[in-house]
Amino acid sequence: MADQTHVLFVEDDDVIREATQLALERDGFAVTAMPDGLSGLEAFRANRPDIALLDVMVPGLDGVSLCRRIRDESTVPVIMLSARADSIDVVLGLEAGADDYVTKPFDGAVLVARIRAVLRRFGHAGGGAQTGADPSAIDGAVLTFGELEIDTEGMEVRRAGQPVALTPTEMRLLLEFSSTPGTVLSRDKLLERVWDYGWGGDTRVVDVHVQRLRTKIGQDRIETVRGFGYKLKA
Repeated sequence: MADQTHVLFVEDDDVIREATQLALERDGFAVTAMPDGLSGLEAFRANRPDIALLDVMVPGLDGVSLCRRIRDESTVPVIMLSARADSIDVVLGLEAGADDYVTKPFDGAVLVARIRAVLRRFGHAGGGAQTGADPSAIDGAVLTFGELEIDTEGMEVRRAGQPVALTPTEMRLLLEFSSTPGTVLSRDKLLERVWDYGWGGDTRVVDVHVQRLRTKIGQDRIETVRGFGYKLKA
């Protein structure tokens, strides 16, 4: 297991859990599968997986609450699984700190592609060349925008001198904005560069992460350009 990417999979449906575990293992992942949120939390603390797949509707401790508990302890990537694309649970999961979501029923190949896309931007094995902002390509180690400071080499952010804790996805999003301050970036472009989507994706992922980022670096720092996207105020 030490040489494999370790996936924590929390799903209460026995058929889905067993079939998905087998499919992931066939693709070379090591999988710890749990039927409920409480056992999932215990497995997370015991095994410290590389990524967590959490079904929204699991007993004991639901997937959204489990995501919050994981996020309180770790920046490990989290993908939520939801049975309804239009469900408020999708947004709640993203607001809880999830990095992406997949709608059930899902194709195994699509799930694996999404897992690998998340792992690539988190720096794990299994991906090709990354797209989006390259911190080493940004001129200067520390970028300053008002009271906001971004250390692109140390991967640290400060606001008014105080450290700001960002998830890796939030950090990549901020780096994308800071690489072209004042330039409007569309939601589709951000999906491509930050989430590594080579296909159309749900722009709610972008909107929720922008809002989460705003609460941490200042509501006015990222401006909405209605009908076009977002930009970082220079």
